[in-house]
Amino acid sequence: MPDPTSPDAPSPRPRTPRRPDVTALELIGGPERVTVTLHEPDEAWAATYLEHRARILDAIRASPAAGSDDDGDDENDGTTPSVDVEHIGSTSVPGLAAKPIVDVVVAVDDITAEEDHVERLIAAGYELRVREPGHRLVRTPERDVHVHLYERGHPAVDDYLLLRDRLRSDDADRALYESTKRELLDRDWSDMNDYADAKTAVVEAIKARAREAREAREARAGSPAPAPHPGGAE
Repeated sequence: MPDPTSPDAPSPRPRTPRRPDVTALELIGGPERVTVTLHEPDEAWAATYLEHRARILDAIRASPAAGSDDDGDDENDGTTPSVDVEHIGSTSVPGLAAKPIVDVVVAVDDITAEEDHVERLIAAGYELRVREPGHRLVRTPERDVHVHLYERGHPAVDDYLLLRDRLRSDDADRALYESTKRELLDRDWSDMNDYADAKTAVVEAIKARAREAREAREARAGSPAPAPHPGGAE
C-alpha cells in the first residue's frame, strides 16, 4: 500500500456519500442472551481469518464499484474505491485467550453504499446483524466470524488496530486484558454488547497507554508516524 505521507502519494478523493446514513441503531433479530467463555489460544483463528479475508475480498470485488488488484496486494490506481481488511479482537493476538469469535474490520470508501459491500457479503453467505450510524456488522450464520464495516478514516478503525497492536507487543497489558475477561467469565449477558461495555474502562486505559507510546515514538523520530493502518484507525 503506498505511504499516505509520501509527497508522491495521490490526494485523497473527496467523499460524497451515495445517500444519507442511518440515524439510529438497528439490531436485526433483537438482543441475544449469551454466556461468554474463553478458549485457550488457537492457531486455527489466524487461518479462519485468512479464509474469510479472501471470501470478503472476493465478494466485494464482484461489485463494479470495488477495486483491488488481481495480484492480491489490495492496491489500486487511486481512481477506484477499495477496501482494507484486518484481523482484530482477541483472536488476532497470539497467546491471548479469547471467546471463539474471529473479528474482522473492513474499511470501505462509503458506508452508505451498501450495495457495494453489505449486500455482496450477504450474497456470499453472511448475515446482517447491526446497522447504525457509521457502522455495519455482518456475521456467519454460526456466529463465529463477525465482520465490522466502517468508512475509511473512521476513528473506530484506528482504535481497533491500536488496541490489537498494543496487546501483541506489551506483555503486561495483554495479561491485564486477559485477567479482566476471565473475571467476566460465565456470566449470563443479555447481549454481547453488554459484555463489551463491561470491559470498557480497562480497554480505554490500555489504548491511552498505546497512544502515549505512539506519541513518544513519533517525538523521538522527529515527525508524526503514519497511523497503523491506511484505513484510518484498533
